[in-house]
Amino acid sequence: MKQLVILSGKGGTGKTSLAAAFAHLAHNGPASVRAVLADADVDAANLELVLHPERLEIHDFIGGSLAVIDPQLCQACGNCETACRFDAIPPGPTYQVDAAACEGCAACAYQCPEEAIRMEPQLAGQWYRSETRYGSLFHADLKPAQENSGKLVTLVKQQARLAALDGDYPILIVDGPPGIGCPVISVLSGADLALVVAEPTAAGVHDMQRIVETAAHFRIPVLVCVNKADLYPEDTRQIEAFCRARGLELVGSVPFDETVTRSMRNGEPVTAYSPDSSVSREIITVWKNIAKTLEILPAIEEKETA
Repeated sequence: MKQLVILSGKGGTGKTSLAAAFAHLAHNGPASVRAVLADADVDAANLELVLHPERLEIHDFIGGSLAVIDPQLCQACGNCETACRFDAIPPGPTYQVDAAACEGCAACAYQCPEEAIRMEPQLAGQWYRSETRYGSLFHADLKPAQENSGKLVTLVKQQARLAALDGDYPILIVDGPPGIGCPVISVLSGADLALVVAEPTAAGVHDMQRIVETAAHFRIPVLVCVNKADLYPEDTRQIEAFCRARGLELVGSVPFDETVTRSMRNGEPVTAYSPDSSVSREIITVWKNIAKTLEILPAIEEKETA
């Protein structure tokens, strides 16, 4: 089983649009293969808006813990205030924890001589196993103001990976989070290939370079795809030059097409909504290149011949 992770150095590059198209193409495109899907962008999980999943399982996700001071046991010694590095415990005479500032490190609890501070686990969100018309989808939601440290990303991906292994699926397609932080590091773990979706803007070029460096640090092979490539040809050429200098394969230059916007409004991957459009034809080429790189293409060709 191979793991494909779709990444972008910044949000808004079209990563999820491509992930939805790949889900459709893996199911019934010209290079079809059985796939499990995962939306690991838990801060803004939008893949379900296109795939319309039916939730089969709902599970709570317990994130960090919150310090709570028992006023009946507290002797107002002030040790907790001194121990807190995040100013989450204002000065007395009575001591209480500011929940918005508490990082759950438990330093105050360890320093309390009266054991008046307990750490309460917090419900941070939920994760789901769902079924879509293109296969199983594992995804999650964080509650408002909850921080994504990468633990929920890891959980979603682990569950999807286990399902893929149990069902002997050839590929796991993961819509990853943007940026280069902890969630991205979590989703890169165990990946066989990262597709970096770049946009031809100054910020897009810079952030594409950062995510490529991040993947290289963890020795994950990288392919690059430029989305809306015809909007700023000069920046597209910069991306092409960067790929040549780094020995990276540029597997596609997807043109700007308002068909993508219309397909999203209709809740369809663009390759299903308008399969003969220029953007769909280029995405199909990208998908075939990915399948070839992951060496699942021979199995596909054998299936089609039979």
